[in-house]
Amino acid sequence: MEIIAIPVPRPKLSSQSRIGARLPDFITLMKPRVMALAVFTAVVGLMIAPGRLDPLLGTTAILAIAAGAGAAGVLNMWYDADIDALMRRTATRPIPRNKVSRREALAFGLTLGTSAVALLAFVLNVTAATLLASAILFYVVIYTVWLKRSTSQNIVIGGIAGAFPPVIGWAAATGEIALEPFILFLIIFLWTPPHFWALSLNRADEYARAGIPMLPVVAGTTATTRQILIYSILLLPISMLPCALGFADLLFGTAAVTCGAILVALAFQLHRSKGTDRRSAQRLFAFSILYLFVLFAALLLSNIGNRWSSTILSHAQSNFTSWSQAETPVGALDNVGNSISLNVDEI
Repeated sequence: MEIIAIPVPRPKLSSQSRIGARLPDFITLMKPRVMALAVFTAVVGLMIAPGRLDPLLGTTAILAIAAGAGAAGVLNMWYDADIDALMRRTATRPIPRNKVSRREALAFGLTLGTSAVALLAFVLNVTAATLLASAILFYVVIYTVWLKRSTSQNIVIGGIAGAFPPVIGWAAATGEIALEPFILFLIIFLWTPPHFWALSLNRADEYARAGIPMLPVVAGTTATTRQILIYSILLLPISMLPCALGFADLLFGTAAVTCGAILVALAFQLHRSKGTDRRSAQRLFAFSILYLFVLFAALLLSNIGNRWSSTILSHAQSNFTSWSQAETPVGALDNVGNSISLNVDEI
């Protein structure tokens, strides 16, 4: 008897199952590690701003900033899909692996970015929304489309986009721009070149293969390490400005001096090796991430501590005033004063 094999059809995945299966790829498009650092600096900008923002509004602001940062990452991967496929570090991204199409990435990035800006404008204020839109456009149009493939100073100028988050956080809380967030902007701006050039030193061959004129490719490793050292030295005094301007305390000052000195020492060590020591470049890159986190964490803690102390002092003064008015009869303080004077005279 002949046995006929009947093919069993595979069960079709529901739309929810398909979305769930592809969700990690869309999250990867948003560059979550880069987004996390941007969101953290935005949180610090929001938290140290004067006044108190409603927790719900604050959460909404942070979610909008996170979505905006994610949208910039998505649009960056959409445009750079061709060169990402040529580099070992980026070849495993969703678009080169055909996990997400370029059309899907473009639609996702535009939707996410537009929604983030609109949410910030309608729920918080137009100033913060304008800054968020400017950061996204600068990162995508100025850096990704124009600078990245045309000049070795792409990281320097493009770093402006990455320095926006604390300013956006401050604007979300206050509706305006002030000197304090501009100083934080300047710190991140000066931090960006040493951070990314340290990474690019060990990836110079990949950038060259992809045709990207990163500084090590164009100017060589010695010139790159010299620029890293210069920016690291410049960053040290700038990082002390929050203390000089009075919106940070000794905790922040100690962190800024200690971390800044370590960063300069690592940069000097890298420069002395002329960029040939791959471990020195890797150490500098890894420490630069820790540097920015520690600096902004110290700023946040110092401001929270100052606000907590001010709140306790204010409550204590208020309670003492209320107790004095309630318990001390009229003229009693004068009598106490006279008694003290009498006792002093007797002594």
